[in-house]
Amino acid sequence: MAIGNVTPDSFYASSRLKDTDSVIRWAHQALAEGADILDIGACSTRPDSTPVSADEEWRRLEPALTALRKELPEASLSLDTFRPEIARQALEHFGPIIINDISGGNETMYELVSQWNTPYVFCMRGDYKRLSVLNHTAVTNWILDPGFGFCGGVQQDYECLRQMDCLRDYHLPVLVGVSRKSMVYKPLGLTPETCLSATQAIQLYALEHGATILRTHDVKETEQIVRLFDMLNS
Repeated sequence: MAIGNVTPDSFYASSRLKDTDSVIRWAHQALAEGADILDIGACSTRPDSTPVSADEEWRRLEPALTALRKELPEASLSLDTFRPEIARQALEHFGPIIINDISGGNETMYELVSQWNTPYVFCMRGDYKRLSVLNHTAVTNWILDPGFGFCGGVQQDYECLRQMDCLRDYHLPVLVGVSRKSMVYKPLGLTPETCLSATQAIQLYALEHGATILRTHDVKETEQIVRLFDMLNS
């Protein structure tokens, strides 16, 4: 899953897409390098950020999604949003699309994705007890996300990572998003720009412990470790 952001303030500057031309260039490059899913967001959720309004989020998203659907109609798209009203507009305007919700959702969001039967990324934010919601909503198309970066701090992120094996019991896709995050660079005294190899180490660990989707800023390098992982386990 390739990360693209139509925002001016995402924590990793290289993921920022300033206009529709840059969105299309990013999408073509990501697909050429091996991406299966294009994940696009328009509201930064980096630590200490203030979310933009829903109107501003949609103002950024609508032209980007329009351009992607026109240029790459067969591409699998994912929308990074925690707002049901934004998810609804995207589904109504652009058809089936993965909803990648870092908030963990609410009844309005669950009802929406259930009606559309669209894949829904459920973020546990480090709390595996939240999985109980799987038995209490009509949603059937789940993707599980432990929620790295939203667990409460670096130590909590690693504790969450160490517990990942329990997700195998659910027999559902598991998304891991650790790409260039603070849990990777802070312990090593690095920055988001200098922690690619460290990110790859954590992503390989995640694959070994049940990850089936890697959400990444660096498609080419991530696709390489996936291929090597597949060779090791073939």
